Amino acid sequence: MDISNKQVLRIATAGSVDDGKSTLIGRLLFDTKSITSDKLLAIEESSRRKGLDYTDLSLLTDGLVAEREQGITIDVAHIYFATKTRKYIIADTPGHIEYTRNMVTGASNADVSLILIDARNGLVEQTRRHLYIAHLLRVPKVVVCVNKMDLVDYDQALFESIVNEVKALVDKASLTGFDISFLPISSLYGENIITDSEHMSWYLGDSLIETLESVEVKSHQTDLPTRFPIQYVIRPKTNEHHDYRGYAGKVASGTLKVGDKVTVLPSGAVSEIKSIQKYKTELKEAVAGESVSILLKDDVGASRGDMLVKEGGLNFGNEVVSEICWMDNTPLVVGKTYKIQHGVSESRVKILGLNHKVKTESLLVETNISDFQLNDIGEVVLRSSKPILADSYKENRNNGAFILIDEFTNNTVGVGFVA
Repeated sequence: MDISNKQVLRIATAGSVDDGKSTLIGRLLFDTKSITSDKLLAIEESSRRKGLDYTDLSLLTDGLVAEREQGITIDVAHIYFATKTRKYIIADTPGHIEYTRNMVTGASNADVSLILIDARNGLVEQTRRHLYIAHLLRVPKVVVCVNKMDLVDYDQALFESIVNEVKALVDKASLTGFDISFLPISSLYGENIITDSEHMSWYLGDSLIETLESVEVKSHQTDLPTRFPIQYVIRPKTNEHHDYRGYAGKVASGTLKVGDKVTVLPSGAVSEIKSIQKYKTELKEAVAGESVSILLKDDVGASRGDMLVKEGGLNFGNEVVSEICWMDNTPLVVGKTYKIQHGVSESRVKILGLNHKVKTESLLVETNISDFQLNDIGEVVLRSSKPILADSYKENRNNGAFILIDEFTNNTVGVGFVA
């Protein structure tokens, strides 16, 4: 099966400890025949050694010795599988509150978030946390999988009560930015994963794989305003090309065509695209995701970190209000300075204010705060040493996110989403 040119769907999984994420992923791999025979034999033998009378498919994803011994997932693992129509990349994220930063990292590029709920426990604080992160990251599709239906006698009323509770939470907390659907499943027995469940004939919706196969992937954000961050200015030191000036980078969103009028930010200089080159090929058009070199009709003096924009304009400045997920053991406090990395652009920023924190376990907002601790999420105000050429994250994910870097340790300490 040739899968080289197939569309890729990126999935982030989330759930509380023992909700069955690893078993669900193992089941997807097993039922799509994405497991090699030697690996299958190995997990069958491991299952027998554990005294189980069934093949423990969670062993396919719980690869670390420590987490196998504890029976929990402690880090983000990336798993790959494919069907006849598409390729999949799963970011399996941990379920503990202390790994909130891992959840954010795992879901940052996701097209779909799979949130598991144990049917016996219903909606718990981790469910609130995961739904908020999906909302924060603008994950387009959320699939709530009510797992372990076999342990509650496939109770339709119980499933529907969980669905109603989640919907009420989404409405009350104004969690927007995603489409949500619900599936009753049993990962252990593969019910409603690939095939329908004989025990849940009352469920008339799609199976999980049918749901995933139908999700639209917007890999090329051509419908968004055009953003072209300049990564490198090409100036060959040869007599043949002494007048050549190309601006190399990746189209973050939108499209660029020969003849388009573009504005260089932050200077505001206006020019026209004379040529678009991809290695030795001349293109008429470049779309989001393509790495190209742009030649302009005028010498505008643009440099690395500047940006070419077209329609839609861009409101930019030195002061930015953003949602932040804090990822460092050293607290974030007002007055502290960091490096900010937005695309290819770097500058220094100062923390001007901490507006609020969101208690992700309850979705309550706390305003009287003095710092952000590890895994805290909330709104801050930053002032940069040079303009930040960013869009609002909810309007353009490709140009609305950044990271904060500690100037002394060079560690990534926070990830931000422009409000």
